[in-house]
Amino acid sequence: MSVRLSREEALALRMTGLLLRPHPTVRPRSVSDVVEWFGAMQAQDAASGSWSLGVRLPGATRADVDAALERREALRTWPMRGTVHLVPSRDAHWMLALTGVRTLGGLAARWRQLGLTLTDGDRAGDVLGAALSGGGRLTRAECLTALRAAGLDTAGQRGYHLLWYAAQRGITCIAPHVGNEQSFALLDEWAPEPHRPERDEALAVLAQRYVRSHGPVTRHELARWSGLTVTDATRALTLAGDLLAPVEVDGEPAVVDAALLDAPRAAVDDLHTLPGFDEYLLGFKDRALMLDPAHADAVVPGNNGMFQATVVRGGRVVGTWKRTLGARAVTVTVRQLVPFDAPLRARVDAALAGYAAFVGRELRNSW
Repeated sequence: MSVRLSREEALALRMTGLLLRPHPTVRPRSVSDVVEWFGAMQAQDAASGSWSLGVRLPGATRADVDAALERREALRTWPMRGTVHLVPSRDAHWMLALTGVRTLGGLAARWRQLGLTLTDGDRAGDVLGAALSGGGRLTRAECLTALRAAGLDTAGQRGYHLLWYAAQRGITCIAPHVGNEQSFALLDEWAPEPHRPERDEALAVLAQRYVRSHGPVTRHELARWSGLTVTDATRALTLAGDLLAPVEVDGEPAVVDAALLDAPRAAVDDLHTLPGFDEYLLGFKDRALMLDPAHADAVVPGNNGMFQATVVRGGRVVGTWKRTLGARAVTVTVRQLVPFDAPLRARVDAALAGYAAFVGRELRNSW
């Protein structure tokens, strides 16, 4: 029998699952803990992905996160929707196989426009596989140079697509930056002992991880997040079984992590300064629980896919912020979407001071 939840109760449980409030059964202590909890975390912007981890690991610094990624506790690749995510290293292969099929299936029309063929893509995979073998790591520019030397045209968007295709096929992955530049390595060398579950097990794991970190959610939200069909998403939720519990949010059927049913559901006046590409918003198509539709354009100007960093109070977006990193200081400008009184401004300053400590800079806040 479904548990009925108000929108406020659903938001409280969602914030707990997102590890933005204390969770009754889990307390992550490492980068690998956080990434495995989510299954995949949006990370097309490396700095944003780093703070997504930092905000869930109090006291950690960007150097700590960088070191964990160098230890291969997680890695970045394109497992879902053609978008870069952080995933557990040992799960990268099966996630690419499970969720990348539909992405690759939609490739032909765009590649015809670019003048690319699957032969070009396979050739690029061979070239990069050879160039990176033996523990090598090449920057994006070095990868493109290797492709051009092999006779492949990388002009315009072609270079990006060839790099993406090699990662989508499980040949390469995105390694930590070299200086300020993206770098690539061989996936088999960065994840030498991959987990390879059967398809039904993979579906169940993906569903369980998504629901426990984002729920309450619907099957349509799982399909949108994962890139699976609604049919596969429905099957995945069924396969996850008793780990999930049915609920109703304003009369709409949804599911939640069964362990969360005993978690507090009361409103909490907490405050977070989250990065722009955090799962808090990007993990959902329907963001109405967290974001007033009137503020949507301020968070995603022009609906162009570029998300602003957010100030979140009580689970709801109340502002945005931008930062400029200098040698010694980080300068932050806050935009208020609702009026901030003096106590709230002080709380925002304190939260931003936590970000400044994470990046090892002095905070300069411009209101």
